[in-house]
Amino acid sequence: PHPSDPEIHESYVKDARRYVALAEEANGPIPRPVDFSYIWGEALEILDRMAPDVRIVNLETAVTRSDDHWPGKGINYRMHPRNVPCLSAAGIDCWALANNHILDWGYPGLSETLATLKAAGLRFAGAGRDLQEAGAPVILELPGRGRVIVLSCGTVSSGIAPEWAATAEKAGVFFLESLLDGGVESIARGVAEVKQDRDIVVVSIHWGANWGYRLPRSHQDFAHRLIDEAGVDVIHGHSSHHPLGIEIYRGRPILYGCGDLLNDYEGIGGYEQFRGDLSLMYLPALDPTTGALSRLTMVPLRMHRFQLVQASRQEAEWLGETLSRVSRPLGSRVELDKDGNLALGWESRPSSS
Repeated sequence: PHPSDPEIHESYVKDARRYVALAEEANGPIPRPVDFSYIWGEALEILDRMAPDVRIVNLETAVTRSDDHWPGKGINYRMHPRNVPCLSAAGIDCWALANNHILDWGYPGLSETLATLKAAGLRFAGAGRDLQEAGAPVILELPGRGRVIVLSCGTVSSGIAPEWAATAEKAGVFFLESLLDGGVESIARGVAEVKQDRDIVVVSIHWGANWGYRLPRSHQDFAHRLIDEAGVDVIHGHSSHHPLGIEIYRGRPILYGCGDLLNDYEGIGGYEQFRGDLSLMYLPALDPTTGALSRLTMVPLRMHRFQLVQASRQEAEWLGETLSRVSRPLGSRVELDKDGNLALGWESRPSSS
């Protein structure tokens, strides 16, 4: 209901409304204005039915009226602060902010984003007024059953500028300069300060390229070390615009790249082989006493007129076959269940030496 200034600073498109036009050219008219829950579409009913204990999403945009775009970046995302009920509509418990778009509109944009989320009662991790706030975990209480602890971090491989790193004196994101010892140790310290018995620890990490299925060995090694040395139970990876392979290591799920849930790529050509219009909601079930995964269900969705709808059986089969193919080297497989969702199967694998 509250459009931002449509001027953008991309090399090909200068008016954000062009993206709406591309989506309409592909799939027909989009109503406007729409209510705040419109973009979530059928995902809201699915979430209510599946009833996950916590909902965690990577928020890859600034929430600001700032016109102070980061020069030379090429892509600058923002949403108007008065549209923040779009975020509240899905009942998300924690927003991960350590990504390569949260400072698209400069430090004024980051400051307004943080203030807007706080004023709306939305909890977030991964960005802040200084390193202490950016690196602080969000602790989600599950009365009588334990807690879920969420840390959000990002790396240069996802396009985060190193100068966006939060410091003791400067606002920014929880930036990992390296996936070697320093990165593991910084996460391990944060976990050790808060983790108790029956806690599930989630590290939400922005890393890697936008397109392609190849997994850097450094990502796999880092994920293993987070589990082995830092006590992490779930790796929630993102940056890729499509789902990547899944590994279960020591009973813990490593989602190397969850793909986009909501984006504005509808009608844009160039990467059709990756089916960027298709997305997944990941619903892992973990034993709070051990942290081990008992099952992983994935709900296939599709963007249609800038709204999530349930994917067709054919689309779900394509997602399942693709995920199986790229997960097989990691010891996992994906099958379509009777409800049209995807279910993960996996082999037990030993820990790193």
